Amino acid sequence: MTLTIGIDLGTSGVKAVILQDAENVLADAAQPIAVSIPHVGWSEQDADDWVAAVWSCLDRLATQAPREMAAVSAIGLSGQMLCALLLDKSQKPLRPAILWNDQRSIAECAELLQRCPDIGQRTNGTPDPGITAPKLLWLAKHEPQILRDARMLLLTKDYVRLALTGEVATEPTDAGGTQLMDCRTGEWDTQLCALAGWNPDHLPPVTAAWKAAGGLRAQLAQRWGMRANIPVAAGAGDNMASTLGAGAARPGDAVLTIGTSGVACIVDATFHPGPQRAILTSAHAAPDTFLSMGVVMSATAALDWTARLSATTAATLAGEAEAMDSRKLTEAPVFLPCLTGIRTPANRPQATGRLEGLHPGVDRAMMGYATMEGVAFQIADCITAQREVGAIPQRFIAVGGGTRSTLWTTLIATAIGAPVALPARGDIGGPAGAARLAAVAAGASTDVLSAPLPMRGTVDPDPALAERLAPRKARFDALVESARRG
Repeated sequence: MTLTIGIDLGTSGVKAVILQDAENVLADAAQPIAVSIPHVGWSEQDADDWVAAVWSCLDRLATQAPREMAAVSAIGLSGQMLCALLLDKSQKPLRPAILWNDQRSIAECAELLQRCPDIGQRTNGTPDPGITAPKLLWLAKHEPQILRDARMLLLTKDYVRLALTGEVATEPTDAGGTQLMDCRTGEWDTQLCALAGWNPDHLPPVTAAWKAAGGLRAQLAQRWGMRANIPVAAGAGDNMASTLGAGAARPGDAVLTIGTSGVACIVDATFHPGPQRAILTSAHAAPDTFLSMGVVMSATAALDWTARLSATTAATLAGEAEAMDSRKLTEAPVFLPCLTGIRTPANRPQATGRLEGLHPGVDRAMMGYATMEGVAFQIADCITAQREVGAIPQRFIAVGGGTRSTLWTTLIATAIGAPVALPARGDIGGPAGAARLAAVAAGASTDVLSAPLPMRGTVDPDPALAERLAPRKARFDALVESARRG
């Protein structure tokens, strides 16, 4: 029996879980983190808030499960990707971290693409304001002193690991999102660094996601009743860790995450970049694999928005849509819920939502249905785009809060035309993936990374629903084209 801790650093909070054999949850704790929005389109966090939230979670685990904490053999980390966190020579943050959903560097994306037209074939994708390198160009223009004082660029989980171990490191899954790394080789690229105005000497050493990247500091081990110097795995970006935590580590495995955003992650044996379709491609957190990612910017966030307009909760709205008479489906509006832009496949970060077909008979259940249908159509568009560039899914698994709705998962399975399996515990993907990496860092075989998970069921496509969706998808495609044109 192996006990490990998986820690997931999300945008809105931290979750830490003690797992037995990287599967069975023995104890868990969560802590929210605030996001700062200094200006419209900006998104920042204080990096030390990440550390404080992790400490709070581990303090609670130590109180809840002291014997289990004493037996933990390793720690793994998963974290929100693409941030820009700059440290000074004392390894202290120079400013708040600029997050993945920050939009301030749109102009710098065009500049970076002009400097390096083939950047999408070398890195994780086409320059996007969420990615790190354009943020560095923005800082050079607007906060040049910060850039002059910077001596290290770190990503979210890597800063927390620095606090846990005192060691500076990163790994290819997360670092591949900076556009400073050649994603095919997993090595920092000096030319890309020069184009972004960054000194490659101020980048952390790179190790494999499943290898130890330091040991737990003695004073922290004493605080939590743990053994000193247990390995802390290099860890992975959140999409890779969640994919791994859902049991997807073999080429052809595909995980559909229906969370705040939606992500279609396809495990691939070959690097198949798709910048022309706004697909992100980086190393996966399993040996000799890559991860193709199609991104829907608003998934459950879109349903939350519709619920707020309807003066109800997302859960209530989803329930009302589920109970809706299927004959009303064709009378519902068609909704393109790109409330925070479109990434895959149109790459229009400034796009706004489109709604077509309003009439006096529309009620909130129909609006809830239209929202879920729109997200399902967007996920299908991601899968189509990924197939076009050579990332071929063979088996689908769905995770995230949206999978609590049978209607939503049925819409997705029908839209993509394939069965979708649901893990028994789809709510701990990030921590579970991090815990699997920790198990390997503690000495387990990398076979642990691809061990299958128990499933609670499979949702099949509905042929009758598919017939009803076909004309609605044509109307949806027209909305996408309208958004593409601006």
